[in-house]
Amino acid sequence: MNPTPPFEAQDRPARLTVGVVGAGRVGPALAAALQLAGHRPVAVSGVSDTSVRRAAELLPDVPLVAPAEVLARADLVLLTVPDDALAGLVSGLAETGAVRPGQLLVHTSGRYGTGVLDPATRAGALPLALHPAMTFTGTSVDVQRLAGCSFGVTSPDELRMAAEALVIEMGGEPEWIAESARPLYHAALAIGANHLVTLVAQSMELLHDAGVQAPDRMLGPLLGAALDNALRSGDAALTGPVARGDAGTVAAHVTELRRHAPQSVAGYLAMARTTADRALAHGLLKPELAEDLLEVLADADDGPGTTPGTPGTPGPDPDAPGHGPGGGGR
Repeated sequence: MNPTPPFEAQDRPARLTVGVVGAGRVGPALAAALQLAGHRPVAVSGVSDTSVRRAAELLPDVPLVAPAEVLARADLVLLTVPDDALAGLVSGLAETGAVRPGQLLVHTSGRYGTGVLDPATRAGALPLALHPAMTFTGTSVDVQRLAGCSFGVTSPDELRMAAEALVIEMGGEPEWIAESARPLYHAALAIGANHLVTLVAQSMELLHDAGVQAPDRMLGPLLGAALDNALRSGDAALTGPVARGDAGTVAAHVTELRRHAPQSVAGYLAMARTTADRALAHGLLKPELAEDLLEVLADADDGPGTTPGTPGTPGPDPDAPGHGPGGGGR
């Protein structure tokens, strides 16, 4: 293989050989998008049968090799492993001499900026954090969904133009995130995306229990309108019994949930309090109605199945960082 020429950050990236370490839902899709832009995937690593199958579908004829060999073959390497595995992977690759000077090393974790790549940077790698703010299915549809997708980008100043060019080539839109703001940025996406999935799935279950034959069809127009209104108007889009201060209706909700779905009471109460606080702060909820509503919510906390004054303990989040919004994407 010819030596990699020095990378000039101010130039649009030349056609690069691309490698993927971690054939989860994200890496093969991004490599496929880069391939459409003229870059050339040359190596991918994956362990599970699902990863191997996904790589074969999205990157046909690209050889499956060990992580160190991916770095040996590629000018641009996508590190698309779970968040908690990223630091150890980078350290291991740097310690074993797998990192080559001038090599672009890109991770897709929402949680981290470029600091997690420091061991590789000291070995001469060019570090980029490019996080697509999208949930991934692990299929070819993800490549199409990248069109217009925002990427949370963190990079050294001298690599900003290179980072921007790569994101645009994948069809995305770069949003610059400071290194120190990455955890807050990722938390925001988790609240919006991961928790949304939980809420929608829970709502569908409750509608099914209430006798609705097609919960998805019922919720589709309602949730689509609610999301559109929220994105356009923020808190001004709040509707429903909490925002109106209908304490009696909220009390009836809690009673029914305790009877039919006690596991959802804690989440309902937590979201109702948050909604009430935001509606009150934005002048949507009248203070005199808020008092009655908050009394109902406080009393509900003392009901069976909860500890007074605290919400119940949530179960594990299957979409936590590490593939995920989170998917994110991550």
